[in-house]
Amino acid sequence: MRIRLDIAYDGTNFRGWARQPGLRTVQGALEGALQRVLGGDPRLVVAGRTDAGVHASGQVAHLDLDDEQRRRLDSRPGRNGHTDPVATLAGRLRGVLGAYADVTVHRTALAPEGFDARFSAVWRRYSYRIADQTTGYDPLERARTTTVRAHLDEQAMDAAARTLTGLHDFAAYCKPRDEATTIRTLLEYDWHRDAEGVLVANVKADAFCHSMVRALVGGCVAVGQGRLDIADLAAIRDEGLRTSDFTVLAARGLTLTAVGYPADDLLAARAEQTRARRDSE
Repeated sequence: MRIRLDIAYDGTNFRGWARQPGLRTVQGALEGALQRVLGGDPRLVVAGRTDAGVHASGQVAHLDLDDEQRRRLDSRPGRNGHTDPVATLAGRLRGVLGAYADVTVHRTALAPEGFDARFSAVWRRYSYRIADQTTGYDPLERARTTTVRAHLDEQAMDAAARTLTGLHDFAAYCKPRDEATTIRTLLEYDWHRDAEGVLVANVKADAFCHSMVRALVGGCVAVGQGRLDIADLAAIRDEGLRTSDFTVLAARGLTLTAVGYPADDLLAARAEQTRARRDSE
């Protein structure tokens, strides 16, 4: 039995998603709660492994249950009129995590056949929030908003962002990892100010390499400050080399907001295709 989990967390006090010995991580916290509810040695597979300090409102993971875990799941009757033990698992996990936990499970459901939280995904979407001197500082939003002490030109930032979309090698905007490709399809990248005047980036791609979003944001901030021209960001991308012309911004402003999947009958094919591509990299 494979279960899909829809997850949200405040990444401030986590050392990222991935389990690490002796460190508090999102995966570790959730697998600890799952172990208390289901027993065994639960292991989550996640759509996107977020870095330390990065938040999520639309993270997705899956969990495969062994026979004993399935028996334990089925042994608990539903609550509040629910009879589906898979659907009620989310509430049981929230009870273990606590009323004011910095991680929660919004929903649990039986995964469709062929579903893989990581390999079936066709896109991931992130947002990034910046408060500049035009906006001002809101202490209530400090955990998810980066402060830049300048008046930023949002129109120039938006124009620069849009020049970066498409299938490209983003090595100049990624922290290199051995034997990992930096070729990505950036599907959307744009900026706007919200009702409070906060600058918000929308960044959507088939996948992201390490620190890519925060580097893309840093490049646009340099444009917004007037330190780089709009055309410079695409030129830096095409040169393919890391540069000191802009700063990679802090993790605190970054949130994974959504993960996209194909129709159920295409899930298995998508997962197979993605695995084959990763194996060839």
